[in-house]
Amino acid sequence: MEMESLSGYVKEERFIDLYKANIFALFLFIPIILLYTLPFYFIWERNENPFVFIKNMLEITSLSSALIGVLIVVIGVVVHELIHGITWSCYTKNGFRSIKFGVLLKMLTPYCHCKEPLRIRQYIIGALMPSIILGIIPIIYAWYSGNIHILLFAIFFTVSAAGDFMIVHLIWREDMRSLVLDHSSEAGCFIYKKED
Repeated sequence: MEMESLSGYVKEERFIDLYKANIFALFLFIPIILLYTLPFYFIWERNENPFVFIKNMLEITSLSSALIGVLIVVIGVVVHELIHGITWSCYTKNGFRSIKFGVLLKMLTPYCHCKEPLRIRQYIIGALMPSIILGIIPIIYAWYSGNIHILLFAIFFTVSAAGDFMIVHLIWREDMRSLVLDHSSEAGCFIYKKED
């Protein structure tokens, strides 16, 4: 939808505080670890002492594994933003040309920005897609395969979507016919509601 066609809409701002998003992510770690690890433990490690299981998980973070982990995280962050862009571009008139990537320097936070307004439902799908592809699908695979590395991957990339969850929380109760436009340089968006 073109920007000129927004003349019959009322504009409202919705922003998240990146400091609060980082704090939220830290608090999100504990429930996600429990939610993902307990089923994994009872499926694959139920006969093992829980403390041995925890020790084995911590041993994965040795120096060589940590270096590989850092590389996976960097690549995963890029893929996370690409997933936003690819998903949102499916709903735009100009496709991937309407997608812009960058970094919010004050928090060193990468972002994907859609330059066209989207319907609320479309925006939410694009906002949640990285957590589904990099978090939910991998944890299902980890539970199925017993792969502890995939378990850790799923935990990290679900928690890394904390900012996305916060944005969705700001807009999910809006009328799904309303429009949402990413802010071009801040963590937030503008809601465009039809004037009565």
